[in-house]
Amino acid sequence: MTIWRLVMHEIRHRRLNFLLSLLGVAVAVGSVVAAEVLMSRERQVTNAILSRKQIEVEQTMTARQKDVAEAGAALQDVMRKTMRELGFNILILPEAQDLSELHLNGTLSETMPESYVSKLASTSIVTVNHLLPTVTQKVRWNEREIDVILHGTRGEVPILHASEKKPLLEAVPAGKMVVGCEIHRRLSLKVDDRVTFRGREFTISRLHPERGSTDDVSVWIDLAEAQELLGLQNLIHAILALECECAGDRITQIRAEIREILPGTQVIERYSQALTRAEARGRAKLAAEEALDKERQAGAAALESESASRAALESSHEQLASVLVPVGILSAAVWVGLLAFSNARQRCAEIGILRAIGLRASQIQRVFLTRAVLVGFGGAAPGILCGLILGQIFAERSELVPEASRLIDSGTLNIIAFSLVMAPVLSVVAAWLPAALVARQDPALVLQLD
Repeated sequence: MTIWRLVMHEIRHRRLNFLLSLLGVAVAVGSVVAAEVLMSRERQVTNAILSRKQIEVEQTMTARQKDVAEAGAALQDVMRKTMRELGFNILILPEAQDLSELHLNGTLSETMPESYVSKLASTSIVTVNHLLPTVTQKVRWNEREIDVILHGTRGEVPILHASEKKPLLEAVPAGKMVVGCEIHRRLSLKVDDRVTFRGREFTISRLHPERGSTDDVSVWIDLAEAQELLGLQNLIHAILALECECAGDRITQIRAEIREILPGTQVIERYSQALTRAEARGRAKLAAEEALDKERQAGAAALESESASRAALESSHEQLASVLVPVGILSAAVWVGLLAFSNARQRCAEIGILRAIGLRASQIQRVFLTRAVLVGFGGAAPGILCGLILGQIFAERSELVPEASRLIDSGTLNIIAFSLVMAPVLSVVAAWLPAALVARQDPALVLQLD
């Protein structure tokens, strides 16, 4: 009789013992597989929730970035328009001009060709825009017996490579005059009044409010008419400009670029206006960036909080499984061992007969171990199936999201493969000692006792 036939014969005659052994292995394997399915589903749920949260954060950030960009652009535009009211803050003067004359009297005496402004506008200059040629001189208004500062201006000269910009200062049409606050108060002038200035007739087109500067004692007329009155045809005293918003030492960049184009000139920055403009634009930009950064930090904090919460939940489940699964495996091993020992005791007479007819102890032991291997494989298959089903049932009762719908992932497959290998090993280890004890008993003693 072969070992295989002996094993089959033993299984048929002791079905209950065999089925109980299968049950013990199935419970152990099922608990391991079910726990892994639950952990796998937990990981899927975590990944799905974090992915969804990440998408929500990114969508929110994209929307907020757009809103902040629009708000920042609107704020910048408001600031730009507000700061534009400060006027020109760059003066390009002849190199020989004494600045004390400008600072003390508000007038200029040195001249340069009017063509300089066209030359500057035709280059690729990027540090300034809004170019305005002017003449500025203190003169006597003989007809009214007062001293005024005369400004001759024309329309701004556009820089050819730059986009068209709204002028900072509207040109004074020929035959028109704009009057500062102190002048029109003293002379009781009104809009549309006609006045004679140095033998030429002008119509008042605008009255400036009080500005608290030399503008209050100034009058503005067309550049060509001012040049004719002062005998400065084709000459100007200064070119007014507005600096562009650029990083670093702005005035140094402006001076270097303008001196390269217009040698023999000097550049003056009206610091208070320039600083106010730069600080206002900087604050607008900083406010927009800070708002966006706060939104980004809030999104990252929400994502980190969700990740920490899910990690804590997974950790608690893993800790529970790390206790219950080993206990289940150990209990199954003890269960299978006790059943193997009981089976061996019940078969003492049969084993004594087999030994008496010539079977060796190793062959007897092989019968028990072969049965143990069958118990291992036979219990692992239904245990895996039950573990998958139970794991899925419990997983669906807990938190579930559509993105986490896979029953088996790579981790579960590894556990299944591990169970198929370890279940027979566990069964063999549990049955080894009872099989060894029974197989090595003296057959004469066993038959005598029986």
